[in-house]
Amino acid sequence: MSAERHYFPGNNTPLGFFSYYRYILGQREANKIICIKGGPGTGKSTFMKRIAESFAAIENIDYLHCSADENSLDGIVLKNRKIALIDGTSPHMTDPITPGAVDKIVNLGEFWNEEGIALNKCEIIDLNEETSRWYRIAYNYLNAAKSVFRSLEEIYNDAAEDSEIYKVVANIIGEEYGNRDISLRPGKLKKFFASAITGTGVLNYITSLLGDMNKVYMINAPVGYANGSFMQIIAEGAVYRGLETETYYCPMCPEEKIEHIVIPELKTAFVTMNEYHDIEPWEIRNFNDSEQEIILIDMNDYMSGLKLEKNKELIESLNEEYDILLNKTIKNLALAKDTHLMVEKMYVPNMNFTQISNLADELAEELKRA
Repeated sequence: MSAERHYFPGNNTPLGFFSYYRYILGQREANKIICIKGGPGTGKSTFMKRIAESFAAIENIDYLHCSADENSLDGIVLKNRKIALIDGTSPHMTDPITPGAVDKIVNLGEFWNEEGIALNKCEIIDLNEETSRWYRIAYNYLNAAKSVFRSLEEIYNDAAEDSEIYKVVANIIGEEYGNRDISLRPGKLKKFFASAITGTGVLNYITSLLGDMNKVYMINAPVGYANGSFMQIIAEGAVYRGLETETYYCPMCPEEKIEHIVIPELKTAFVTMNEYHDIEPWEIRNFNDSEQEIILIDMNDYMSGLKLEKNKELIESLNEEYDILLNKTIKNLALAKDTHLMVEKMYVPNMNFTQISNLADELAEELKRA
C-alpha cells in the first residue's frame, strides 16, 4: 500500500527565505532529479500534482509544500524510484548539478505566449517589487519576534535542570541505540521543516511524518525553550550508528534548533509539542490507524519551579509580544501572497495548459518505465 508524507523544504524565517532543498535527494542516491522551470502561474505545482496522481496508488510519495502558499507544491519525491521533481525557480533556484546523468530540466516557458505576457511588463515588474517589499517587512517582524524568542530562551535555559535533562537523554540513547555500535560509515542526515510560517498562519504536517512509526516520543516544551541540544544528541547518536536520520528544524532558528526527528529504520520519531504545533496522542494513532507506543516527556518537569514562578509575569508578557509580532508577520506574508497571485493571473491566460497536461502525462509514463 502506498503512503504519502508532507513537509516544507524551505521556510520564511528571520534570515529571510531559508532553503534545505539540497537535502531532498542527493546526487548519488537519486535516479533522476527533474528541475521544473517557468514563471508564476505557469502551472508548475499543477504539473507536479498531476504526475503525483499518476503514482498515488503505486508509490510512496513525499509532497514538498511551499511556505508562500501551502496549497502549492515546491516538489514531489517518488520515494520507491528515488526520483524528485522540484520547482527550480526563485527563490529556490535549483539548477542541474549532473545534467543528463541525474538532472533534467523541464521548461514550462516553452508553452507561454511571450507577446501576451509582455503586454503586462510594467505591471508585472511593479507587482513583483511590491511582493518583495511585503516579504522584507514580514522578515523584519520575524527578526523582532526572534529577539523576544531569545529572551524566553534565556529564562528557560536558566531554569533548566541540565543534569536531569541529560539523564533523560542518556536513557533514550541507551534504550534506542544500546545494541548498535558506532558505524564506520555515518548515516545520511536530512534537514527539512515540518511546520511553516505562512500567510494563513503557522501550519504543520507533523502527523503525516508519523504514519509508519512504531514509537513516538512526544516532548512537551514551552515556546522559546532551547531543546536543540536535547534533539541534537539524539540525532547525532543515530547518524553515528549509520542510521538515516530526518531532522525538522524550527522556522525561528532554522540553522540550530531541531524540533522533530524521524528515524525510518527504527520506526521511531521524536516530536516537540507547543502551542504552535499542539498534537494529542490520539491524533497520531488515528492518523496511523494502528497501535503505537507513545512516550510523553514534559520538559517543564526538568525546570526549576521557583525560577519559573519568579519570572511568570515576564514570561506572559514576552509570549504576548511574540504573538503580536508573529501575527504581524503573517499579515504581511498574506499581502505578499495576494500580490503574487495578481502576477500569476497575468500569466495564466497566456499559457497553453493542454500542452502542459500532455507533457505531464508523457513524463509520468516515462518515469514509470525508468
